[in-house]
Amino acid sequence: MRTIFQDVQFGMRLLLKSPGFTLLAVLTLAIGIAANSTVFSWVDGLLLRPFPGAADSGELAVLEQATKNAPNGGNQVAYLDYLDYRRNLKSLAGIAAHREEVFTLGDTGRATHVWGELVSGDYFSVLGVRPILGRTFTAQEDGNQPGAYPVAVISHRLWKNRYQSDPNVAGRTIRVNHSELTIAGVAPPEFRGTMPGLAFDIWVPLTMGQQLGMFPDDAFTARGPSAWGYYAVVRLAPGVALEQARAEAALYARQLEQAYPESHRGISAAVLPVWQFHSAAPDLLLRPLIILMSIALLFLVIVCANVANLLLARAVSRRKELTIRMALGAGQGRIARQLLTEALLLAVAGAGLGMVFSYWSSDVLAAMVPNVGVSVATGFVLNARMLAFLAAICAASALISGVVPAALLTRTRIGEVLKDAGRSGTQGAASHRMRAVLVFSEVTLATLALIGAGLFARSFANAKTLSPGFDRSNVLLARYYLSGSGFSNDQLYRFSAQLRDRLAAAPGVRGVSYADNAPLGSSAGPYMKVGVDGYQPAPDESMNVNRYLVGPGYFEVLRISLLDGRDFTIADDRAANPVAIVNQSFARKYFNGANPVGRHLRIGAAQQATIIGMVRDSKYFDVSESPRPHLYFAFHQRAGAGGQLYFLTRTSGDPLAFAADFRRETAAVDSAAGAVDLMTLAEWTEVTMLPRKVTAALAAVLAALAMIVAAVGLYSALAYAVSQRTQEIGIRMALGAKPGQVLTDVLRRGVILTVPGLLCGIAASAILARMVAGMLLDVSPGDPLTFAAAALLLVAIALLASYLPARRATRVDPMVALRHE
Repeated sequence: MRTIFQDVQFGMRLLLKSPGFTLLAVLTLAIGIAANSTVFSWVDGLLLRPFPGAADSGELAVLEQATKNAPNGGNQVAYLDYLDYRRNLKSLAGIAAHREEVFTLGDTGRATHVWGELVSGDYFSVLGVRPILGRTFTAQEDGNQPGAYPVAVISHRLWKNRYQSDPNVAGRTIRVNHSELTIAGVAPPEFRGTMPGLAFDIWVPLTMGQQLGMFPDDAFTARGPSAWGYYAVVRLAPGVALEQARAEAALYARQLEQAYPESHRGISAAVLPVWQFHSAAPDLLLRPLIILMSIALLFLVIVCANVANLLLARAVSRRKELTIRMALGAGQGRIARQLLTEALLLAVAGAGLGMVFSYWSSDVLAAMVPNVGVSVATGFVLNARMLAFLAAICAASALISGVVPAALLTRTRIGEVLKDAGRSGTQGAASHRMRAVLVFSEVTLATLALIGAGLFARSFANAKTLSPGFDRSNVLLARYYLSGSGFSNDQLYRFSAQLRDRLAAAPGVRGVSYADNAPLGSSAGPYMKVGVDGYQPAPDESMNVNRYLVGPGYFEVLRISLLDGRDFTIADDRAANPVAIVNQSFARKYFNGANPVGRHLRIGAAQQATIIGMVRDSKYFDVSESPRPHLYFAFHQRAGAGGQLYFLTRTSGDPLAFAADFRRETAAVDSAAGAVDLMTLAEWTEVTMLPRKVTAALAAVLAALAMIVAAVGLYSALAYAVSQRTQEIGIRMALGAKPGQVLTDVLRRGVILTVPGLLCGIAASAILARMVAGMLLDVSPGDPLTFAAAALLLVAIALLASYLPARRATRVDPMVALRHE
């Protein structure tokens, strides 16, 4: 222990004596460690342990139902299914149901809205979350007794901001969706809810859903996909593996299919780790974060190779000192330990500075999320896992950085070192080879990172320019949360029609409409089972089709061409015959491309709707999706007051400039409409491009840093080689060598160091790019333009890095060099 302490003291003295070298090495390591710790904090907080505040989070998982009959797979459960799984799955210690909602707090006119969750009574006990004040829900506050338990648990943030951290808040009432609820307790500050990446402020029992206007009357009695509306988080029983719970859930799903063939045909179930959750952050960011973590690790290896280059140059300059120590009895292990200790000191200092950089950059991911009215949580949390990761990164950085100079110096005999050093102190052939290997590694990895970033950047650019089939420019999108308004269906229809009329008459407005969904949102969208007049489906064919409920003028506002028939009118209400509009893909699939106008659809058991129009195909959930059948129904015939309402207003100028007028017109029509989120339609549609945006932007940053670090490594290797060859260059120039010849010779050495790494990086990129082909849009994994551009850029950087020391070499004064010799 004393010897190790002496190594640390000696290493610190040496590093402090070389502040320039130490600062450069620490800063380089700090950038590499910060990149890794930042990305790891996102991986940890969004994928691995996304429920901070929950006890033993490693035992938590999610239960999902899926059906081949759903256009988008599906991952939710019906309330009755949740109860069946809770009673019958023995591999689970508990299962809790939850769904995200927007709650309106306060009285009409001063209401605000917050995101929260409706949860089953055992929600907090399954998660193991303990309140800091009051209590959570009890086992009795569960079941399907509507309105029986008017209580709520609020977040630490809401308690602090709305109630000024009142220690007596438990027992007070809070007005939620025009109903009085009693605050039962306050959640711990780190707990955010159970939708990874989102932060919620209130939790209310599911039994209050109907009273708060969020559930239909059959919410607790219906089965099948139409009743799916709940996510399920589970805790594994002690000693139960995830695979065992998954097998039991799949087996029980088959039993439900046999028991309820009409509602459960084709439905399966699985227990999955949280990072495979098909919703929220895991669904959007799983693949981007895996890619970014891989690039960050590559970048760290480049950084370590660069620091190893610095340490190697420094160690070579200390060869006489180390040789004397070895001659006086210090063993090779003792010398190696000293060099590794110095590398470890640099890594620890780099980690400390890197943590500061990570804290500064932790909100970068959240800042990239479009402002669509949700509260995002991706901050840096210094927990035990982060500390363990930092410790591992430090150890790996020290080992990678320090093992090269340690191995080089300890494998050389004393006599060889003295002979190799000579009077001039020039480095030996072994150190030349080692530096070449390090530069080769840096260039290879930088090429890999740069090509990957280029492919993702091109894919994102293609996604940005890809037409969604509608015009999203100059459209203001307003999002109402109807559950807090207290509207009946009739009030909803009157409010929508009156607000549309008032907005249409406002200066600068070019068109207004409304719908129950907005295109290219973050959700998979609603669907329904239909029968098509004259179409006979195959035995296993799904007849579930996605649908929107839209008001008059919807297609005109979005500039979606009406190809046949007519648009909806205000007369298409519940008193009129049901009508529908289909898209081109629907007509192509179910009517062989014939004109669908006048044909009929069967909805449910008895209802029938007449097709009155056909519109051009557009994108509904993702800009890269293939054409799919889609249905539109008249808003005033089918919309209910418990969902959401989206108003789309096309303006002649900046849509956000119309926001104040929009709010004023809303209040003039009905002040009870409650809070509304306003954004541009262009911003709303950015959500679906978030995975590509995150991957392209952050990969580009890491690749640029990797390129810079590799260029610095190449420059330092050549600069050091030139400095060691000063006497040789002076003699050559004294014998008649021209400066151009010296310049060419140094540049040639730079190219020789660069080209093998470049070629290896290109070959590795060609192989690895195929693994991410699914994330690329209209870009080949072997895109020649991207590969060529990356290669040319790296060659240019390498030539620049080579030119600077080459230019210095041409300025060597032969007489000065000879006198020094």
